[in-house]
Amino acid sequence: MANDKKKEKVEECEETQEPTYEELLEEISSKNDEIENLKEELKKQEEKTNEYVSYSQRLQADFENFKKVNEKQNREIIKYANENLITKILDSYEDLGRALENSSNYDELKEGIGLINNKMKETLKKEGLEEIPTKGEKFDPFKHEALMAEKDDDVENGYIIEELMKGYTLKDKVIKYSKVKVCKK
Repeated sequence: MANDKKKEKVEECEETQEPTYEELLEEISSKNDEIENLKEELKKQEEKTNEYVSYSQRLQADFENFKKVNEKQNREIIKYANENLITKILDSYEDLGRALENSSNYDELKEGIGLINNKMKETLKKEGLEEIPTKGEKFDPFKHEALMAEKDDDVENGYIIEELMKGYTLKDKVIKYSKVKVCKK
């Protein structure tokens, strides 16, 4: 009778398709293996993630150090940016002092200052400084500043009559506008 009940139970399980005890144990064992595999994979991924976080932190620290070094270099460049030009002008400055000390009359002083002026002009020209032309030029608001306007029958309308103050460009950039008197009819 006990065998009949077992048979009935097995048949009942087969009809309802419930797994048997052995099948459940096998499934649980399979799931445990799968869980262990997932735990191992998770551990590997966590290690990889920690490596990436560490690498990212090192990169960020390196970048911060780079920024500090770069800012320091830029401050140094700005601080001594005019050093080269000042060194070149220093000779003219010293020449001017010598001309003042050693000139005994007006003509010697004028000649000495003329030579120094030419030397300084050449030095500045080598550095890219150019005078903005005005004589006979049409007024250009990008190069000239009109301080006065005057009617003049000898000059065309919109042309410069007179330069009041020189203007300069440094390597194609206007650093000082020419101040001019313009013909306005």
